Amino acid sequence: MSTLDRTRCRLKAHPLALDATLAAGVLLCMVAGSFVDPNDPHGIAWGVRTPDPLALVLMTLGALALVFRRRAPRTVLALTGTVSVVECVVDDPRAPVAMAAVIALFTVAASTDRLTTWRLGLLTMTVLTGTAMLAGPLPWYAQENLAIFAWTGIGATAGDAVRSRRAVVQAIRERAERAERTREEEARRRVAEERLRIARDLHDVVAHHIALVNVQAGVAAHVMDKRPDQAKEALAHVREASRSALNELRATVGLLRQSGDPEAPTEPAPGLDRLDELVGTFRSAGLHIEIARADQGTTLPAAVGLAAYRVIQEALTNVQKHAGTDAKAEVSVVRVGPNIEITVLDNGSGEDDEPVSGGGHGLLGMRERVTALRGTLTTGPRYGGGFRVHAILPVKTRSRAAEDAV
Repeated sequence: MSTLDRTRCRLKAHPLALDATLAAGVLLCMVAGSFVDPNDPHGIAWGVRTPDPLALVLMTLGALALVFRRRAPRTVLALTGTVSVVECVVDDPRAPVAMAAVIALFTVAASTDRLTTWRLGLLTMTVLTGTAMLAGPLPWYAQENLAIFAWTGIGATAGDAVRSRRAVVQAIRERAERAERTREEEARRRVAEERLRIARDLHDVVAHHIALVNVQAGVAAHVMDKRPDQAKEALAHVREASRSALNELRATVGLLRQSGDPEAPTEPAPGLDRLDELVGTFRSAGLHIEIARADQGTTLPAAVGLAAYRVIQEALTNVQKHAGTDAKAEVSVVRVGPNIEITVLDNGSGEDDEPVSGGGHGLLGMRERVTALRGTLTTGPRYGGGFRVHAILPVKTRSRAAEDAV
């Protein structure tokens, strides 16, 4: 940082010292200007004169008032204007005392609104110029009178320009700060949404397979001594379910570990076309399931198909875990107008027939998936026992509808 920059920073940190320095400079300019006589009787060249003591007193008072121009700008304008009026009336030849009023008017214009600037500026210009023209010793058309009009107008205009520039810079700074806050909030929102998505996907991947592993392991332990063949079959199902869980976990974690955009998955997302395969895994674990479908010929978008698959998967997993060993489930998939309706019922023969009693996140994950597609999900106990999960999903998402419209 240069010496000039350091000096400027110090003066900005001490505004009173800066104003005192400015007042001293203005006083020096006014005193220097008071020695110049633009009306030399011997020709058009300027002459040299000696200022009157009254002019020196008025210039000193005007400069001292400028020291407090930031604290009381309107009061300083009134004081410097009064000094200038007195100088215009009694002093001949005239000294440049009006320079202090011009600086004060500039300060007022830079620190107030435009309407106030116009009012005070016109008032100052009218009073000083009118006094100089009507009550001063010089003719009304003298160039000194016109100079007062011009310099006061310049002071007001320059102050208003400085105020406008400050307002524009402040507005730009506020917009930048607001945009930065918006970006940070958007980033936090995206992170939260991504965390929820990851948690939901991991839950869908793990809960189903672990529930099957738990059931099959229990069956194997129960029949290990009396029916080893059935135990061996149960262990084979355990091995298959654990292998599927590991493969899906490996694929999910692999996507999360990629630094750039994830590559397209080599296997399509599961949908209702894999419903029979899904039901088969539960049937192999001993769950009695009946399926009724009335959606033939319906092609679902990938997001809708995945949501429907996950709803059925989670609902059947809850039946497997909570409805008891003798539970029976009914799954229906029906196309109703522009929607596809998914219903999963169970008879709730177990003691813990409400999935929410365990405090899990399965129902929450289902609701989040359905709501994200602008669908509805209703869950609750059935009259007479059991549990009901009913999801309504739109067949066409917003992007799919837009493509069809085009």
